[in-house]
Amino acid sequence: MNKYAIIGGTGLTQLEGLTIRDASFIETPYGAPSAEILRGEYVGREVLFLARHGHPHRIPPHEVNYRANLWALRQAGATHVIAINAVGGITDNLKTGCFCIPDQIIDYTSGREHTLYEGELDHVTHVDFSYPYDEVLRKRLIAAVAACGYNCSNSGVYGCTQGPRLETAAEIIRMERDGCDIVGMTGMPEAVLARELGLSYACLALVVNPAAGKSTGMITMTQIDAALNVGMSKAKIILARLLSGI
Repeated sequence: MNKYAIIGGTGLTQLEGLTIRDASFIETPYGAPSAEILRGEYVGREVLFLARHGHPHRIPPHEVNYRANLWALRQAGATHVIAINAVGGITDNLKTGCFCIPDQIIDYTSGREHTLYEGELDHVTHVDFSYPYDEVLRKRLIAAVAACGYNCSNSGVYGCTQGPRLETAAEIIRMERDGCDIVGMTGMPEAVLARELGLSYACLALVVNPAAGKSTGMITMTQIDAALNVGMSKAKIILARLLSGI
């Protein structure tokens, strides 16, 4: 039976409405995960929840132990992972408050632990990552957002940067030339580690600000926090729709 795990990002370190049955801190071969894994019921369905940045939010994107997080979720029984990500909008159709369900990703990060396959292994292992998101789970997310009536792009390229600083305007111009629609800091290596572990993985991205150079003013945390407060409330409704069978 499918068991869903939700990875909450910036603005979603707790899942309001989750009736928690137990909280377990799972030790992994890769160190400690970001937080306890919460197991409980959400809209009548058993789910797992993990705060990517810890609770309260304290771990910057480049220091998240992505390997431990994904390994611990699978150990807890997860088969499907829905990642919630706060992102900047690059293309004109992705304004603040819009959702995007990306179908591709470009990795601009460096120095992160990107694989479980290292050290002394019996053989070299390469996973197919042509299409980084599970298409069946993506379509379920698309249907859930549509049922809620929210503004959403049903495809897009997620450009993942190192952080924790925001990008320069020149970097965003480069990323737009590369074909990126949104920019965030936590999409990789999370997606590829899920693939290595055999987990179905999809991303629900909330645009919380125009990317650098895409507006006339400076990017401020006040604006981002306001977008998070509204958008993450909608994200919870989307999750409820998906988990209740739409």
